[in-house]
Amino acid sequence: MSALDAFADAYLAWAVKASLGILSISFLIIVYRIVKGPSLPDRVVALDMLVAVGIGFIAAVGLLTGYYLYIDIAITLGLVGFLATVAFARFILNRGAAGDATIMDEVKDSIRRREAGQ
Repeated sequence: MSALDAFADAYLAWAVKASLGILSISFLIIVYRIVKGPSLPDRVVALDMLVAVGIGFIAAVGLLTGYYLYIDIAITLGLVGFLATVAFARFILNRGAAGDATIMDEVKDSIRRREAGQ
């Protein structure tokens, strides 16, 4: 093993550990957004981001361990997460189309916050 290969292995190990730290911090922020809300669409987007962070965790662990089957698992999780996001979006759309009072209140609150911010 040459000096360049040793440097590349050490740098990759450091980069993966740094990415795991960053992913851990983003995981905590996303969990806060899921709990805090303030509305259902915000929570759906946060859940979608949670899937993305999970994919990052799986890919980083796959690189760290050298077991590259984890990358295939991460791709599969991405497909399932996409389908779940589409299903949640359809659920929210149907609630709005049906005139559900809770979603209509959330829409009015969102419009009020947007107008107050401008």
